[in-house]
Amino acid sequence: MLNSVRIRLTLWYTAAMTLVLVVLAAATYFVLRQNVVRRADANATELADSFLSTVNAELGDASRPDSVDEGIAAAISEHRFRDVIFLVFDPQGNLLGVSDTYRLPGRPEGPTRESIAASLRPLVTAPDTFRSVRVGEHQYRSYVRHFSVDQQAATLFVLQSLHRQNEFLETLAGTFWIVIPMAILFAGVGGYLLARRSLSPVVVMGAQASRIGSENLYERLQVQNPRDELGQLAGSFNELLDRLNQSFDRQRRFVADASHELRTPVAILCGEAEVTLAQEKRSEQEYRESLRILGEEAKRLKHIVEDLFTLTRADAGQYPLQPLDFYLDELVGECVHSARTLALAKKISLNFEEASESPIRADESLLRRMILNLLDNAIKYTPDGGCVTVICRRAADEYVLSIADTGGGIPADLQPRIFERFFRVDKARSRAENDGGGAGLGLSISRWIAEAHHGRLELTSSNSGGSTFTAFLPAVPVPSVTSG
Repeated sequence: MLNSVRIRLTLWYTAAMTLVLVVLAAATYFVLRQNVVRRADANATELADSFLSTVNAELGDASRPDSVDEGIAAAISEHRFRDVIFLVFDPQGNLLGVSDTYRLPGRPEGPTRESIAASLRPLVTAPDTFRSVRVGEHQYRSYVRHFSVDQQAATLFVLQSLHRQNEFLETLAGTFWIVIPMAILFAGVGGYLLARRSLSPVVVMGAQASRIGSENLYERLQVQNPRDELGQLAGSFNELLDRLNQSFDRQRRFVADASHELRTPVAILCGEAEVTLAQEKRSEQEYRESLRILGEEAKRLKHIVEDLFTLTRADAGQYPLQPLDFYLDELVGECVHSARTLALAKKISLNFEEASESPIRADESLLRRMILNLLDNAIKYTPDGGCVTVICRRAADEYVLSIADTGGGIPADLQPRIFERFFRVDKARSRAENDGGGAGLGLSISRWIAEAHHGRLELTSSNSGGSTFTAFLPAVPVPSVTSG
């Protein structure tokens, strides 16, 4: 049962409501009780002042007897209240006067004068104070006042019955015992209905999400209110589905392109082997020619597999970099020197403008591979007698490495796809020995290498006069040493 979010929300809501109501009821009861006591104490003080004023007035009246007992009795007779009792003691604890007691409605017979006097006599010597006194089953709030009349000390007790106040508090407590459970019950039912209504879109989204698989990734969750939390959750989930759909599309396209690229060299290997084995007698030259074709296609197949493996590890973030301190200008010079053989074969002028010292901390082998890929790509698509220019310079906090060729350029509509895997501008290009057509993975790998070093690789210009690829690499050490 507790596995349901609706039940848990209802329980939490009910528990919170119970705690609030109990604390509120307890605080209300405590405040009212304290207020009752304070009002009783204030009333007792006023009654004591009035009582003593009457005693003094009675004793000061020349037409009345000047006996203290008679003055107290007269004051008691004038201060007759249903729930108030006045008692006066001398310092020895002798009772000088007491007002009548009354039987309260619905209560047993009130305490006698003697029982009240006996309960209060030990307090004659107590200082002026307020306290609660219980006589039998009756509870009073007492106030002690010491006074002196005609040089005779006495102690006045003002007792107020708390019967009506206690009845009010008992009624209030009984009301709380009825109202709070009903409020908790209604809150629990209402909380469950509210949680059920609020979470119903989640149930619907869960049912829709359970029906979405790899075969129908195009479906999306319905968003009722895109501005609330559930709408934002549904929107985020739909964005996740978009990314997954794009990833699946790329994966399917990648697998299809890889299969297509691998099929050709495998078919050549199988075909050449079958042709060679079909003839019983062949000359040594023919065998050498067949082996040469098999070797070239095997090398090409190996190169494609290695590139695929590199990209797979890069996508998984499992290709660790091995940073070293070296000079970028020296590495570029070495790569240009290595590529001169390819350039000379096509009578292409390969120029490298000497750069100032360019210290960098990076993976030297990966940067070498990126530079050689860009040089090979530039030489490959530059016609015989053309020119390839390499420039390495520093701009602010990064190095700018540009490789420009004088080839036919890349059509504008194909430029956004130039870094896609297995993409080639001229798909009709022959893969014959002297052509050098690749699998379309070089630029993808080169861009990944630049990004792994917190840089970027861009096609900065391309027109009928040639294309320029530019790599931007940070001139300061990168914070991370792993790709991904």
